[in-house]
Amino acid sequence: MRSTFMGLETARRGMVTQQSALYTTGHNISNANTPGFSRQRVNFATTTPYPGVGLNRPGIPGQIGTGVEAGVVQRVREGFLDMQFRTENTKVGYYGTLSESLTKMEEIMNEPTESGLHSTMEKFWNSLQTLSSHTENSGARDVVAETGQMVADTLNYYYNSLDRIRGDLNEEIVQVKQSQINTLIGDIHDLNDKISQIEPNGYITNDLYDQRDLLVDNLSKMVNIKVTKVTPNNYGNAKPMAEGLYNIELLDKDSNSYNPPIQLVEANKTAGVVGHKTMGVQLDANGEITSLNFNGQIVSNLGGELGGFIESYQVHYPKMLNDLNEMTRAFANEFNRIHALGYGLGDTAPSGINFFDGVTAGDPNPAKTIKVNQAILDSPNKIAAGQGNGDSGNNLNALELANLKTKNFSLYQPAPTLNGSVDTFYSGVIGKLGVLSQSMQKNNLNATILADSVEKNRQSVSAVSLDEEMTNMIKFQHAYNASARNITVVDEMLDKIINGMGVVGR
Repeated sequence: MRSTFMGLETARRGMVTQQSALYTTGHNISNANTPGFSRQRVNFATTTPYPGVGLNRPGIPGQIGTGVEAGVVQRVREGFLDMQFRTENTKVGYYGTLSESLTKMEEIMNEPTESGLHSTMEKFWNSLQTLSSHTENSGARDVVAETGQMVADTLNYYYNSLDRIRGDLNEEIVQVKQSQINTLIGDIHDLNDKISQIEPNGYITNDLYDQRDLLVDNLSKMVNIKVTKVTPNNYGNAKPMAEGLYNIELLDKDSNSYNPPIQLVEANKTAGVVGHKTMGVQLDANGEITSLNFNGQIVSNLGGELGGFIESYQVHYPKMLNDLNEMTRAFANEFNRIHALGYGLGDTAPSGINFFDGVTAGDPNPAKTIKVNQAILDSPNKIAAGQGNGDSGNNLNALELANLKTKNFSLYQPAPTLNGSVDTFYSGVIGKLGVLSQSMQKNNLNATILADSVEKNRQSVSAVSLDEEMTNMIKFQHAYNASARNITVVDEMLDKIINGMGVVGR
């Protein structure tokens, strides 16, 4: 036979369970603006009905419910959307970094504008044409010297600016990204440890799960990773709802594993082992980055922001600097060769003077060191405009110098890869830069749109809706009040039995 006080217990369970749901609702509302927080819910479950199966069970039809209990407080999260977001987040980090780096390069090259190299070179060629018509004019000679120096200054500026940004990329990788990645890996590992100590005792660590997922999201923007949930062996009294620990593997830009695989965070770590990897940067004697590694294993073809930074540092900026050097060397050496064979104003023999300095074989970066010969700047009459003699009006050498604008010659010595004019080569370099930059911007835009779309879907599942929480609050409040009212009714019934029955004969 059921207990006389069973109704009180049933109502009490209702009050306690609704109270737990109200507390969880309050927790959701409090964290509505907390980054990475996932809304939580109490999974209600009916308690064991009365009576149970047995030989001495009372002869009543069916079973009578005994109330409700709070089963598990569960966070609302969709693992598939997390995986999609992290995949797109890696692409956003990679293409966004490349797009930003290439945009900075375009801003430095500043083409096509009046202050760009193309316009400056055009002024130089025009000054030589003017000189060929007025070889005895000191003003025309001054303009040639000045515009020549403008060309040198522009090349110097391009090289120094690009080299400075490349140095900034070095600093970003060595000082910032290395620290950020190692900190994220270490923090995820620490959260894994905390979770592994709590879950075996039968608890669901929702807030720690959220903290860990937020860190993993941030790490996915830095590098390409693969996240696997692992439930360790002998995990005690862990509930089936427990999410377990994270194994995080580093992948390359194309989502392939390294050989051997690199586990940034290990769930089933060996006793006495740290359980996570540390990123290192190998530098040469000049402080240049030669390689990246994780616990000594060298990695390449990285994705995410780190991959974008290292690709900009090791590929795109060095290529542009090399293009500038080769173009400068080819142009200046050919210009010097022709100039040295010519005659300055009043000369009776070839001048043998170079127009440009800082472009010899001993100058490794001619775009950085090129300048107009100081002797020409001091005395523009030494500009070799004539051939055969330096008489007034002899303009043969000036014309040959001016014709260099369209003259084809080999670049990239000693194995030429382009036969063409300086103007053609430079236009090709700028054109390729523009196409590459536009491609990276487009890829970045597409990846950002996809990442935002997945994030909206993810937030529609996990984010806190204050409207929904207020509705739940009212719902749980009324359920709590109804359970309390039920206790009052049962109390009145018991009062009738205890105080109102069996009073005859008193």
